[in-house]
Amino acid sequence: MSHTQAESTSYALIHEWLTPKATGGSELVVEQVLQFLDADLYALIDFESTNAESYLYGREIGTTFLQHFPGASNGVQKYLPFLPLAIEQLDLRQYDVLVSSSHAVAKGVLAAPHQLHVCYCHTPMRYAWDLMFDYLARSRAGKGLPGIATRYLLHRLRLWDALSANRVDYFVANSRHTARRIWRCYRREAEVIYPPVNVDRFQLQVDKKDFYLVVARLVSYKQVPLIVKAFNQLKLPLVVIGSGPELEEIEAIAQSNIRVMGKQSNAVVEQYMADAKAFVYGACEDFGITLVEAQACGTPVIAYGEGGAAETVKDIRHHGNQGTGMLFGEQTVDSLVQTVEAFELQKSELKSDVIRRHAEGFSEDVFRDRFHNYLNQCQARFLQKHFP
Repeated sequence: MSHTQAESTSYALIHEWLTPKATGGSELVVEQVLQFLDADLYALIDFESTNAESYLYGREIGTTFLQHFPGASNGVQKYLPFLPLAIEQLDLRQYDVLVSSSHAVAKGVLAAPHQLHVCYCHTPMRYAWDLMFDYLARSRAGKGLPGIATRYLLHRLRLWDALSANRVDYFVANSRHTARRIWRCYRREAEVIYPPVNVDRFQLQVDKKDFYLVVARLVSYKQVPLIVKAFNQLKLPLVVIGSGPELEEIEAIAQSNIRVMGKQSNAVVEQYMADAKAFVYGACEDFGITLVEAQACGTPVIAYGEGGAAETVKDIRHHGNQGTGMLFGEQTVDSLVQTVEAFELQKSELKSDVIRRHAEGFSEDVFRDRFHNYLNQCQARFLQKHFP
């Protein structure tokens, strides 16, 4: 990319997979980047350009050989050993700037010396790094002779993952927590730009009802059974919305003060978030979009004080009249019980308009402005360094 090329820069945006079932924070980043960047889009697989309900419907999207593998439309995690090879088959030589949206292998695309590569990293590959032992403990593939093969595969995947980080010129992390993990895995510094949250989807509501709320996928790391056990002890009303493998366990242990509603529509979730006395969250997330969504309703948050929550929730005990909730220090029933009891004593000091205003700092507009400006800075630095 020369100075003359910079005037008509061509961009490629690379994501892992695009399917109707993939609708998380990383997909929101892709959608928002395409709002300000005229980029060609690539992914390991694409089943969104044929989905009439998708904003990508009819768009030309480059894919890999995994597109034609059996069951690919349900995701390609089952083809994990092939992911690094597949992403390296994308021929992107015609572009000046590569922007990867990566939570697995997207950052591993091959770049030429004239190309700038900026990676928005949602997380280093969790199942290969810090969640490896959890994954092995829960999976049949983690035990016996298959377990040895799985461990070797993950070992090789970590080597490739660390090596492919060298293909990135500039890393962006979705939180300071993720930036620390990028440093731990890759020994690379990362600019922190929080991901976009559609705060306009949620309406500020000052008058709250007398119940606490959990909205989460019911999987082990979300720690929903821990929250249920704490509220069994507290005898306070709790509503649980979500589905997943732990649903039956949660229904079995929930006492009469707890209502387990299962999966609900977006409209129902939005209304319960607005009505709730407080939103309760027990997971350690890289960012945690639902925490910001709850605050967009003016609803206080009680969350485990690690990961992204420590950056998106202001504990009233430390921030005074700018507080937006409370953080508990350990993923234990006792720690959560003590924090909810403290919240009951101080909840009147939390102001819904202050909480809403805090959430607006994570809006889609803020993300687009920050990421666009940073991308321009990276291009200027790259040109100055390599094409003086």
